[in-house]
Amino acid sequence: MTNQRVIGKRSFSKETHLTITNNLLQFRTFQLHLFKHTYKHTFSLNSLAKMAEQHLLSTEIVNRGIQASGPDAGSMTFSVRVGRRLPDFLRSVKLKYVKLGYHYLINHRVYLATVPLLLLLVVGAGLTREKQWRKLWHEAAGYDVVGVVALFGVFIFVISVYFSSGPRSVYLVDFACFKPDDDLKVTKEQFIELARKSGKFDEASLEFQKKILESSGIGDETYVPKAIMSPEKITTMKEGRAEASMVIFGAMDELFHKTGIRPKDVGILIVNCSIFNPTPSLSAMVINHYKMRGNILSFNLGGMGCSAGIIAVDLARDMLQANPNSVAVVVSTEMVGFNWYTGRERSMLLPNCFFRMGCSALMLSDRRRDGRRAKYSLQHIVRTHKGGDNVSFRSVFQDEDGQRLRGLRVDKDIVEIARDAVKTNVAALSLLVLPSSEQLPFFSTLAKRHLSSTAKPDFPDDKVQGQIYVEPRFAPDIKVAVEHFCIHAASKTVVDELQRNLGLTDRNMEPSRATLHRFGNTSSSSIWYELAYLEAKGRVKRGNRVWQLTYGSGLKCNSAVWKSLRHIEKPSANNPWADCIDRYPMAMG
Repeated sequence: MTNQRVIGKRSFSKETHLTITNNLLQFRTFQLHLFKHTYKHTFSLNSLAKMAEQHLLSTEIVNRGIQASGPDAGSMTFSVRVGRRLPDFLRSVKLKYVKLGYHYLINHRVYLATVPLLLLLVVGAGLTREKQWRKLWHEAAGYDVVGVVALFGVFIFVISVYFSSGPRSVYLVDFACFKPDDDLKVTKEQFIELARKSGKFDEASLEFQKKILESSGIGDETYVPKAIMSPEKITTMKEGRAEASMVIFGAMDELFHKTGIRPKDVGILIVNCSIFNPTPSLSAMVINHYKMRGNILSFNLGGMGCSAGIIAVDLARDMLQANPNSVAVVVSTEMVGFNWYTGRERSMLLPNCFFRMGCSALMLSDRRRDGRRAKYSLQHIVRTHKGGDNVSFRSVFQDEDGQRLRGLRVDKDIVEIARDAVKTNVAALSLLVLPSSEQLPFFSTLAKRHLSSTAKPDFPDDKVQGQIYVEPRFAPDIKVAVEHFCIHAASKTVVDELQRNLGLTDRNMEPSRATLHRFGNTSSSSIWYELAYLEAKGRVKRGNRVWQLTYGSGLKCNSAVWKSLRHIEKPSANNPWADCIDRYPMAMG
């Protein structure tokens, strides 16, 4: 009798079962050899693109049963299902992501050279002049004056060289956030009604925007320019300049009033606005309005999305290091009216629902006399750019629809795409701010996974000796190093997802949710409305560290860490939260 092996409700001969098993093994081997061959010998753009996304793909062999008819009737058939694996912050942090953090640490190599030298001098002095040191400490007489003076001189020399050659501290003297007039305030119902009266949207587009607004986390006190609801065309240079003048000059007037610094004292000016970039530039418009000096260093950053605010701060820091004893002003904003989309494509209607009017202006200085009155000092900036990946590059894309109407197209998987950039950025930042008690387990986990990568199965869903392979989980707890969090308030979905992935509490995310509810998504200036919220609550104490995290088109993710230099007990009268801070936190649906 022929040996039979039962699979499910069908029986096959032992020879048939071995044939099927061999075919499956050959198929897996063919996949592996095909990938290796492509990696070594194929250099076409199409192949490189497939290789770049190889780690995000998962394969599954599906048994489709016995072929009922055709030339293969009576034999088993299989199909291969290919799916896209979403990145997981807790499981997919790789060793290469922390290299940037160690690059920053190496910049402090002076400590590594100074401490051993001082220890060597102290030990050497103790070994060669034991009697003299004993007299110094126990008999208080007869000590070696020359040795002590030499040691003290070396110490002073090293410290002097370090402070003279190292970078100067960058201080945030103060900042201001623009608060529009109440006649620009709209509720969600008014927003939809005004959009309907403008005649620019069909009923399906209005219903879609209404549905998005209901779950957006945006409240009923956000601000929009009046022009966007008028029947006339609004995406004109005239309307764009009018809105820019209102928000930028409003924020800068408040900044100069709070700091007492004159416009002519500003040596560096940086303005970032992603979409609206006229000629002359917005920075030139500011210089003309305030009659700033002729040798001012001005920059205008365009097209860099919601994360441009920290990029502008990074540029200001570099310019202050290259031009010491200077004052820099950084302005972050976005023109809502100029970005308004009046078509029907849903992926391009999303920005209409979230973006609102807003602007921030910062006063930065490297002058030591400003350090005595400054609010914060800049500790770290970490920048991450995922533009090399096509999916990330096109996740937020300015485009035209079929009717040639311009707008921002937002990918439906933007949350998962942004998560990968945040993961990389946080891994690098962790090595700069975390204490050793958190750094060592984090790095050891990454090192173990890197060294044991050869033991990892090619397909994570496979069973290894009857067990499901699961990667070890470890995420750095950044809450032990940072007291306050200002995470870009893009949308309720993104804020909720980042809270889950970063393991933050509701109190940590309170500034982001409150800012989204009260002011909406104000693009690159949102993190400063969040810091103003913390100040209005009186939570910022001397020595506290504030982490600002932004993400935007490109796709980019940037972080800045600030250290508070004094208690901020009472907010200024012109704080944008002054009239409503007592209502927050509130229950938000």
